[in-house]
Amino acid sequence: MLLPHGTVVALLDGKTFTLLRNTGTEAHPELTELPTPKLDVHNHSGTSHHSRPGNHADSLVAEDAHAIAATAWLNAEVIAHRITHLVVIAPPRTLGEMRLHYHKLLDQALVGEVAKELTGRHAAEIVTALRAF
Repeated sequence: MLLPHGTVVALLDGKTFTLLRNTGTEAHPELTELPTPKLDVHNHSGTSHHSRPGNHADSLVAEDAHAIAATAWLNAEVIAHRITHLVVIAPPRTLGEMRLHYHKLLDQALVGEVAKELTGRHAAEIVTALRAF
């Protein structure tokens, strides 16, 4: 996957949200970490999970709320034209939840998606993983 200069790479999992920007070229990307935005997860409670004794719905609700809050932040940045090219990297379940909340302009800004857990990895590892797609 080629990354145009300025592409933002959003790395997510159930608890972490990391942003990187390609400060290199399309052929030779160099990912630079951006400040982590503060997310408001309190307004994004999951409605599809109900907690009962013995299940893990509470953790799923928290993970979904995190994914929804991150997507809301990304939507706002794309709508405001602060992000024009975007790659989203998240585990399959998180990515699936995010897709439910993509704004149509975010869909248009997407350069690609990677359904894989890469949070906490070094930039070089992320670039290697992106080249595989």
